[in-house]
Amino acid sequence: MPTKVHMEALSPTMEEGQVVKWLKAEGDSVSQGEILAEIETDKATMELVARGDGVLRRVLLEEGGTAPVGEVIAIIAGADEELGDLPAKDEAPEGAGREKEEPAPEKEEAGAAREGSQEPKTPPAGEEPSEGEVEGVDDGTQVKASPLARRLAQEASLELSRIEGTGPGGRVVKRDVEAALEARVEARPEVAAADAPRVKGAAEGPEFEDVPLTQMRKTIARRLVESLGPVPHFFLRITVDMSRTLEARERVNRLLEEDDGKISINDFVLKATAGALARHPEVNAHWNGDSIRRFGRVHLGVAVATEEGLITPVIRDAHAKGLLEVSTEIRELVTRGRDKKLQPEEYTGSTFSVSNLGMFGIHEFTGVINPPEAGIVAVGGIEETPVVVEGQVVVRPLMKVTMSCDHRVIDGATGARFLQTLKEMLEEPAAALL
Repeated sequence: MPTKVHMEALSPTMEEGQVVKWLKAEGDSVSQGEILAEIETDKATMELVARGDGVLRRVLLEEGGTAPVGEVIAIIAGADEELGDLPAKDEAPEGAGREKEEPAPEKEEAGAAREGSQEPKTPPAGEEPSEGEVEGVDDGTQVKASPLARRLAQEASLELSRIEGTGPGGRVVKRDVEAALEARVEARPEVAAADAPRVKGAAEGPEFEDVPLTQMRKTIARRLVESLGPVPHFFLRITVDMSRTLEARERVNRLLEEDDGKISINDFVLKATAGALARHPEVNAHWNGDSIRRFGRVHLGVAVATEEGLITPVIRDAHAKGLLEVSTEIRELVTRGRDKKLQPEEYTGSTFSVSNLGMFGIHEFTGVINPPEAGIVAVGGIEETPVVVEGQVVVRPLMKVTMSCDHRVIDGATGARFLQTLKEMLEEPAAALL
């Protein structure tokens, strides 16, 4: 019996996935448990495994295409097994992202046909075009092409017979015409420039670029809407004298072996935050709609910037780990996060989050709460600042910390007490180890 390969939910928050790479090609033998493809989820690149034995008979979603969770993207069956009414090869899954540009032009051409236009209609998916539905060329051959591809080629004065089609059955589609245009521009940039209007003082290069959304960026956009809209944020700010933390960091790093790496200021911040949360479980909490869940263990989410967006790996039981252990673990998580190799359990389940932009020269900012968490701490960079100490003006390394609070869970005084504890632990680092 044929086995349908579905787009699986490879992470708890995944709603759709993108095929990064097929590791099996059509006609390859497949055993249950073998890796079929690499799938980009909302947070990482995961492996999709086969759920049956046989041959990969049909791939319905090309590399780079997206499909919602549950959609059929391939079919595994015996080499000679009848597939019956299962989807044909050129029937892309709904929302798969293949030739999404086709429907609109087809509608336009259908309208033109109703008005007496001689433009040929597009054949239904899976059918070979008839003689009147293909592009004729001077040498007597015929080129299969989508309506949109034909129109784009005509506008750009490209011969379809010179374009290699990558669509079903060798059909020339939009991306093939675009690739041919790019190749022509690279070979003869003056051709593309010849038709462009000349504007005095205009800069060279394209005017703009539309960048497709990655799965991660789609999730970030959705989560921000879920957070800033429904969650009633308020903000608390405090300034921390980091003199003793800087001294402690220097002493600790002198004692470490070279293989241990170096402790960073952020490591001290994470350790102190975990310690403060352990003392204030009313802040280490989630909003559950009809209840507030307070955690006895601290699973600290750490915001990490990647090329495609933000990901938040989690240090589990951060309150129970030593400074060096926290430092080593977060370095490993950050590396895997930027390589999109994190497992779902490594970026889900946080009870509270920390975001630090100090390394980018940012001295103060506010973070957006990651629901259902009740708060996030935003940490700025250390800045040498003149302050008055015992009647004397002295320069001290000060760091600003801003806490975003969900007012449904955390009141002003509750958040203030937490920040006071965090400040005490950073101004006297030994307190964080107690």
